[in-house]
Amino acid sequence: MKGLSFFGKAIFFLNSIFAILLVLGYALPYIPPHIFPRLSVLSLLLPVLLLINAIFLIYWILRGKRQLFLSAFVLIIGIGHISSLYHFGNSVEVASEDEVTLMSYNVRSFNIHGWSKQENIGDRIIEFIAKKDPDIVCLQEYYPKYALSKEQYPYQYKKMSAVSKNFGQIIYSKFPIVATGALDFKNTGNNVIYADVVINNDTIRVYNVHFQSLRVSPKFDTFNEEGSKRLLGRMGESFKRQEEQVMMFLESEQNAPYPVIVAGDFNNSSTSYMYRKVKGKKQDAYEKVGSGTGRSFTFDFIPLRIDFILADPKFEILQFKNYDVNLSDHYPIETSFNKNFKF
Repeated sequence: MKGLSFFGKAIFFLNSIFAILLVLGYALPYIPPHIFPRLSVLSLLLPVLLLINAIFLIYWILRGKRQLFLSAFVLIIGIGHISSLYHFGNSVEVASEDEVTLMSYNVRSFNIHGWSKQENIGDRIIEFIAKKDPDIVCLQEYYPKYALSKEQYPYQYKKMSAVSKNFGQIIYSKFPIVATGALDFKNTGNNVIYADVVINNDTIRVYNVHFQSLRVSPKFDTFNEEGSKRLLGRMGESFKRQEEQVMMFLESEQNAPYPVIVAGDFNNSSTSYMYRKVKGKKQDAYEKVGSGTGRSFTFDFIPLRIDFILADPKFEILQFKNYDVNLSDHYPIETSFNKNFKF
């Protein structure tokens, strides 16, 4: 570090720490959370780490210092991760009668606990979904007081959680549902449910997933207000439970008799171990035809994408949308696929 002032050396020391953290973040999709549970939080902070390293890179470029190569290197090796965090869309236009639309939305119990001071949120959420009129709807944190009509969605499957009869998940469908089921995670309000849906004489399985919640406030101040050690410990335990739940899901998926679509709230990012395991060889609808950051969760200035729609490669994904609807701590996501599939 010859030629650097004391201040320059201090900056490069910080640069080195954030470069190491970023590389660790790159490795996390391949490390089961039970090995380093607290370290798994880096998967959620990857956008911030990328931005910080980009700032360091610009700083060294402006100073004309060779230290720029450190951040340049860690950013280059993470090109694949960057593409999963920001995407340029490439949607396919087809006649509306040839597509099936599927929406996923964590509705945060329709605000029955009063987290938002907005009025009539439950009714407004139902009105929004009914107006968009998707063919299949997967809701997480569902509360039975608010429901879409039987006339619009004649086929429905709901499953309340293991800890409350007033909290669960539901799948609405305009197409016939011929079988249903749930994985029934123990001692948690989270779950995975599924419905086998018949479309054009072919059957597909739709999973509505809600993996273990991290129980983190959607405010960055949380990391200051709560002891960081206690917060990271709690999040680490949640990551370990997610891993267990994912193993249960993969066993169910392996035995599924039909091609699957997985939709819902993963409570983790696209750079996590559990996302990589659940995705497998499936298509991520956002990565296939989406655009922008794909933000699905409110967390101050970080555009987190923790809600996903993944589909068997046999499906032709046509469109993906994020709706900027501020009625929950999550944003609704929707995809469409060509219904003229043959398996």
